[in-house]
Amino acid sequence: MLLEHINEPKDLKSLSVAQLEQLAGEIREFLIAKLSATGGHLASNLGVVELTLALHYLYDSPKDKFIFDVGHQSYVHKMLTGRMDQFDSLRQYKGLCGFIKRAESDHDVWEAGHSSTSLSAAMGMALARDLKGENNKVVAVIGDGALTGGMALEALNHIGHEKKNMLVILNDNEMSIAPNVGALHHYLGKIRTDRHYQKAKEELNQLLNKIPAIGGKLAKTAERLKDSVKYLLVSGILFEQFGLTYFGPVDGHDINQLLDVMEQANNATGPVLVHVITVKGKGYSPAEADSYKWHGINPYKIESGQVLKAVGPPMYTEVFSDALIELARNDKRIIAVTPAMPGGSGLTKFAEIFPNRMIDVGIAE
Repeated sequence: MLLEHINEPKDLKSLSVAQLEQLAGEIREFLIAKLSATGGHLASNLGVVELTLALHYLYDSPKDKFIFDVGHQSYVHKMLTGRMDQFDSLRQYKGLCGFIKRAESDHDVWEAGHSSTSLSAAMGMALARDLKGENNKVVAVIGDGALTGGMALEALNHIGHEKKNMLVILNDNEMSIAPNVGALHHYLGKIRTDRHYQKAKEELNQLLNKIPAIGGKLAKTAERLKDSVKYLLVSGILFEQFGLTYFGPVDGHDINQLLDVMEQANNATGPVLVHVITVKGKGYSPAEADSYKWHGINPYKIESGQVLKAVGPPMYTEVFSDALIELARNDKRIIAVTPAMPGGSGLTKFAEIFPNRMIDVGIAE
């Protein structure tokens, strides 16, 4: 067992890639076992095991700053930073917090009450680093759901303008809590399906670099040619137009590939975005089959995936849902709006009964 010897990030540094892959399996077994007793955010954390390992393997937390958007994908980070023995108390009074909490560890540098704040926080930390003359890395991990929030898009605009050295990891699992909606979600889908984009971009760069001593109009023509091919392959090139160097899409469960691309990103100047494709619930078939249900889950039986119902009165969300449906039956003016989480806000049943009166605005509530 490798996991029992991991007490802090530096314990990863001597491991081989094969050992990191073994460790990924042990981490998944640990999370599935512990959360079966406490409940918690299972699917989102199973999806970022290799990504979190790669980050801690390459970078030096807490000197290098990791900013997790929302924080429900931070359990693996907590495990690797000395809090593995606290998981029996997860989300309990005076126990291990289910999100990033600065009071818990020096490795937790940003607390998020809601989504889409990581990019502006990372931009602030990069700016502060440069003003103080320091040389640490700043890494923001943001999901494709959170990226649709207005604050995240405003931060991308600022990042592209300032051009500070920083890394943005776009953890793209095609989900936030519920399935994503909106134009940006469809744009990311185009990138996911065009696997030839990065290869063609690299081959074209190599070709241009072989042209000896080109200058003036020829150089400008070559650069325009490169841009034209980008547009041909992937409509929009949104991130590069924002001023970030784009790498991806990358298989988020292939540690070798993750390490290779992140090292390339380290050699780039200015802001870089690495587009990582992950599977929510990876490694536990019930969570892979229904990542929506298993995003935040009550205690469950590991073998069957049967969720254990809590004993007690109905949850507030259930009462709210039934009351809203009853009111809506008698008043056609009632329309429900949800912030990318119809289940969590008690509107799933409402949407089934009144499909034209429930609006999912993504994270932009």
